[in-house]
Amino acid sequence: MNTQVEKQYQDSISKIKQKGHERLGLMSSWAWIDDPKRLAFTFARYKFVAKMLEGRNNVLEVGCGDAFASRIVRQSVNKLTGIDIDPSFVEDANSRNSEQWPIICKQHNILESPILECFDGAFSLDVMEHIPVAQENIFITNILQSITSQGVVVIGMPSLQSQPYASEQSKIGHINCKDQKDFKSLMEKYFHYVFMFAMNDEVLHTGYHAMAHYNFALCCEKRR
Repeated sequence: MNTQVEKQYQDSISKIKQKGHERLGLMSSWAWIDDPKRLAFTFARYKFVAKMLEGRNNVLEVGCGDAFASRIVRQSVNKLTGIDIDPSFVEDANSRNSEQWPIICKQHNILESPILECFDGAFSLDVMEHIPVAQENIFITNILQSITSQGVVVIGMPSLQSQPYASEQSKIGHINCKDQKDFKSLMEKYFHYVFMFAMNDEVLHTGYHAMAHYNFALCCEKRR
């Protein structure tokens, strides 16, 4: 017996019954269990990247994790490849790959070598703060070697000022958080143009950098 009162939802419900419910990824599932609002912040960060890279043909995500939110970027670009050092994340991401929004996920360590493919955009969220200062040049250089001369790169990471409020679990891995000014100075060594944005929770802004919880560097025209 059909008990659906609002007929406009019937098609969607029928398709879900046919295909089954979507699964969250490894880390997104934990966020939903441990701190559900964190998913809102994650989605907002990926939405920003999606708008900045909209229309790009071939995009690379460095440190894709479970790639659950990566689909938001995939909606805006023609092709998306995600790499991660952890095979469990890659396996999980591939097990949930979408026919409508396919993402290529591979295990790869960007500190060992670049991805030898022609990308016109790249992004990395919540990764650089885990990279030791002594290796950040390798991290950025290998991303640069993976993109075209006109490629756009977006890197997002928690601010240095946010760390007193970070969880103990986060602090273990956050070994290289930066003040926004230092972050910009670093990226200007590799790109001619660097535009800084900040977020507090899911709110994007260009306000006072020392009050930002999270920073984005939008980088254009790599230096030779």
